[in-house]
Amino acid sequence: MDIPLRTHATVQGRPTLLRYSRTWDTGISSIAEARDAVAALLARARPAPGRRPVQDAQLVVSELVTNAAKHAPGPCALGLELLADATALRVTVTDTSREPPRRRPPDPGRIGGHGLQLVAMLSRGLEVTRLSNGKRVTATVPLVPAPAG
Repeated sequence: MDIPLRTHATVQGRPTLLRYSRTWDTGISSIAEARDAVAALLARARPAPGRRPVQDAQLVVSELVTNAAKHAPGPCALGLELLADATALRVTVTDTSREPPRRRPPDPGRIGGHGLQLVAMLSRGLEVTRLSNGKRVTATVPLVPAPAG
């Protein structure tokens, strides 16, 4: 089931919220499509984020949906939500595995297995919520530099 990119008006002149959601019946069919959804949503953000934060958000989405595709059979979903002040993007991936993602220790000699390290470096946190039929993984990717101090 596709739910297209849409804008939600908020109350009393606050900025509109931009959201995107997509579900796949049999696993992620296109990780590139998920990255494209990030770029399309962030292109509509005001103020517009710089190129690097958009790339960071695309990498986080790519890593999280890749993990869902590799480790969870069955349906999965991607949710993107631009926070009201356009300072961060909340990324949510839901899948059918109840096993939480495991961050491996860094190993420059290993091929693969570095995705959660990247997600942790690029986001303000990684939250895993167990659901009755799987789990939800949420990361919040900053779109503006952290305040000094």
